[in-house]
Amino acid sequence: MRNSYKSKPAAILEISEKKKQLKSYLKQRGFKSTCQRDIIAGEFLKCSQHITAEELYKKIGKKFKNIGFTTVYRTLKLIVKSGLATERVFADNLMRYEPLSSEAHHDHLICLNCGSIAEFENTRIEKLQERIADEFGFNTVTHKMELYGYCRLCKKITTAL
Repeated sequence: MRNSYKSKPAAILEISEKKKQLKSYLKQRGFKSTCQRDIIAGEFLKCSQHITAEELYKKIGKKFKNIGFTTVYRTLKLIVKSGLATERVFADNLMRYEPLSSEAHHDHLICLNCGSIAEFENTRIEKLQERIADEFGFNTVTHKMELYGYCRLCKKITTAL
C-alpha cells in the first residue's frame, strides 16, 4: 500500500502550487481563472481517493450551492488537460479522476463488491513488465495494472455466506 500521509502544511503548500499551475495553464489557453474553478480545484486536490465528477459535485454542493455539475465536470477536464490529474475507468465504467502527485507510478486493486480502490507499488512487478516488453522488442510508453477481486472485508462477508 502507498503511504499517502503528508503533514498538513506540506499538503496545503502542494495544493497551493498545483492551483498556481492550473491558473497558469488556464491563462495560457485563454480561459478565465474563476472563483468557482478555484474552489473545485481545491476540493479535488484535497481528495485522497479516486472520485467521479458526480461525487465531487455532491461534496462541493454541501458548501457551495451555486456551483453546478457542468462546471465541476468541465473543470475536472481542464485539470486533466493541465497535467494535474488523470482519468481512470475501472470495471464499473464510471470515469474517475485521480490527482497526480510527484510520487512514483502505482497500480490498483479494485473490489468488485464495494468498489474500494487500493493503490500499491511494487518495483519487482515494474521491472518484470520492462523485461517482458524488452523480450518482445516492445517500446512501452505507458501502462496500467488493475487487479479485480474482493477486499478483506468483502472477502470475509462472501465467504461467511
